[in-house]
Amino acid sequence: MKKDDKSRRVPPGQRLTRKWPVLHVGHPPEFDAAAWRFCTSGAVGSPLDLSWEDFNALPMSEVKADMHCVTTWSQLDMTWRGVHARDILALTRPTSEARFVIAHCEGGYTTNVPMSVFDDEDVLLAIACNGQPLSADHGAPMRLVVPKRYAWKSAKWLIRLEFSSEDAPGFWEVRGYHNEADPWTEERFG
Repeated sequence: MKKDDKSRRVPPGQRLTRKWPVLHVGHPPEFDAAAWRFCTSGAVGSPLDLSWEDFNALPMSEVKADMHCVTTWSQLDMTWRGVHARDILALTRPTSEARFVIAHCEGGYTTNVPMSVFDDEDVLLAIACNGQPLSADHGAPMRLVVPKRYAWKSAKWLIRLEFSSEDAPGFWEVRGYHNEADPWTEERFG
């Protein structure tokens, strides 16, 4: 890939990094595979309640995507492995009232995206990146990956997806970050 091709993939105000910076609120939770659960709730026809073993038995997909952080770093061509958001949608069957998805994580962190953003071809519930299982610092055992939004929407330590008719701004959104988080229009702060 030519340098010009890469520069067209970097949103305004961003700079490329080769290292994957570690940024989060609080400390990574301890992972106990025997106790871990992932569930869906809210406006759904079939709520999910999956163990780690159940989750790993779902069909896995791979997506190559770029990640852009509100702190101005971008990393290109990250290869994510996990369960595609569309597979979760097919299993949990959101009702017609579901217009937003609220990600709930260990430690109480939340973030929100419209259903149209969640239902995209590159959104995953990822367990691995670049051929390696996620580390605790990068969201292990599972994180939401929403490549077309700033990285705070790619919530680490995901344990529940709530489908809602009402928007529910999360941890960073209520502290002044933009609700939409589109890096191409620099929606950093509301």
